[in-house]
Amino acid sequence: MRGPAWRALLLVLALALADAAAGRFVVEKNSIQVTSPDELKGKYECAIGNFGVPQYGGTLHGWVKYPSTNQQGCQSFDDISFKPKKAGGRPNFVLLDRGECFFTIKAWNAQNAGAAAVIVVDDKSEPLITMDNPDEGKKHLENITIPSVLITKKLGDQLKKSAEAGEMLSVLLDWRESLPHPDERVEYEFWTNSNDECGPKCDMQMDFVKSFRGTAQVLEKKGYTQFTPHYITWYCPEAFVTSKQCKSQCINHGRYCAPDPEQDFSQGYDGKDVVVQNLHQICAFKIANETGKPWLWWDYVHDFALRCPMKDKKYTHDCASDVIKSLGLDVEKVNKCVGDPDADEENEILKVEQDAQIGHGKRGDVTILPTLVINNRQYRGKLDKVAVLKAICSGFEETTEPAICLSEDIQTNECLDNNGGCWLDQANNVTACKDTFRGRVCECPIVKGVKFVGDGYTHCEASGIGRCEISNGGCWQDTKDGKTISACSNEESEGCKCPAGFKGDGVKSCEDIDECKDKLFCQCKGCSCKNTWGSYECSCGDEKLLYMREHDTCISKEGTTTTVGWSFLWVIFFGLVFAGVGAYTVYKYRLRSYMDSEIRAIMAQYMPLDNQEGANQQHHVAHADDI
Repeated sequence: MRGPAWRALLLVLALALADAAAGRFVVEKNSIQVTSPDELKGKYECAIGNFGVPQYGGTLHGWVKYPSTNQQGCQSFDDISFKPKKAGGRPNFVLLDRGECFFTIKAWNAQNAGAAAVIVVDDKSEPLITMDNPDEGKKHLENITIPSVLITKKLGDQLKKSAEAGEMLSVLLDWRESLPHPDERVEYEFWTNSNDECGPKCDMQMDFVKSFRGTAQVLEKKGYTQFTPHYITWYCPEAFVTSKQCKSQCINHGRYCAPDPEQDFSQGYDGKDVVVQNLHQICAFKIANETGKPWLWWDYVHDFALRCPMKDKKYTHDCASDVIKSLGLDVEKVNKCVGDPDADEENEILKVEQDAQIGHGKRGDVTILPTLVINNRQYRGKLDKVAVLKAICSGFEETTEPAICLSEDIQTNECLDNNGGCWLDQANNVTACKDTFRGRVCECPIVKGVKFVGDGYTHCEASGIGRCEISNGGCWQDTKDGKTISACSNEESEGCKCPAGFKGDGVKSCEDIDECKDKLFCQCKGCSCKNTWGSYECSCGDEKLLYMREHDTCISKEGTTTTVGWSFLWVIFFGLVFAGVGAYTVYKYRLRSYMDSEIRAIMAQYMPLDNQEGANQQHHVAHADDI
């Protein structure tokens, strides 16, 4: 039964995926930059292997070694070591030919021999392809930790020729732009499947859910990421809709299908059971998202796998409902979302999922299961907590990564080594070095609300209000005899200026001005000048006199005149009095003249004056002559 059933299934799937063959599969790439020899210098594209741990967001510089034997890497390198000869030396990358065995076998053997990366040379002159992992060989899938890339046959032949000629081959593998990193939030999708009987890949994706669940929930709860789960389904070709195979593997009259979990139609669960449970998981996410708790999807998938496994015959609707209830989700809403699997109609949820499988933008069609999509690019590599977290962290705009991306398990803090080559104020422990997932940046900091400005490498200085509270704003400051003088002023947003009584640049030094020596003050007759730090003291020659600093003069303490007598003050007093009287007289005269003119104007309107009568008589005479 197993043989014919399997052949029938393959036939159905082959037909169902006929359209997908014409779809758009995008090969995810990074770059390889040859730094030596000179004739090969340049940057080339390479395809990221879908296993191991690509260094997303980072680079790896090393020497290329092409073995003289076992050049395809299909056997272990028992007599060869690719480890650096000295501790801390530049790592070695192994150049291997394509063919004869799985890509993962090549990577596994190279890793065991101490290689830091594997570069596979294509054996055909063709566009780059993705090196996928096989369905078997779980040991290799779980334990490969080095990155692998595929290069074109043309570049590979050139590298092999140089290596065989004894030339030193140096390359830089660069993943910094493999994933977009536009802003402070990462959007990612996980294309998965509820089937737990599909071999190593199913085990791998379930192990990933278990290990990554806590990290994913923290990122989601704090708003650092936006996560969406997806599920791949196929449709049954119309000619086979009524066949036994399609009926057992599909729901909604052949519209949404999944392969038989055991690959045997005569026993166990069917593909349609997988589709229904996939639909439950999508709907659980939908309802959880509507309640503001999308992270509950991770709990549901994790708990369903533990409580409802196929091997225990609990892969059922009732078990799924129990898990949904335990998480506080509305079972009725989930059931309404699932709909009727037997109805001959579209299921809106699964229709959206099928449409989402089609590539858009720079993301190709989703054809590999499981698949992780980060910022609309498909992730390639080991489905492992640390590896995936590194990839997600590389999707944040530089300097916006959450703290989890800067832990020692994820990256190296370059600021710990010589302060990253950035500006440092050792006295106040203020640095311009900022650690990021992609490396360090030298950026003048903000400390206690005060912004530092400068190039970040050789110079940073406090700016704005409050700047004098930090390192005195970078200005000169000194204390003598309990008195502190500073060239920094909070009234100015920048710059340093020596205060009154001092001269200098205000940054490195301010020197006391000797007002006495320079004869700037205390020049009154009989006065005695003594210079002090930042000022001066002036005393009159007679104890009965008091020095007036504002006028640089002395006046009597007792009221008798010596230098400036009362006669002078009386002259000032009477002068002010006479000025006041004169001003008042002028004011009164102008006021009276104004009043007189106003009164005459008013009276003229009611009482004819003499000059007006004479004028009227002349007017009448003139009219008589005219007659």
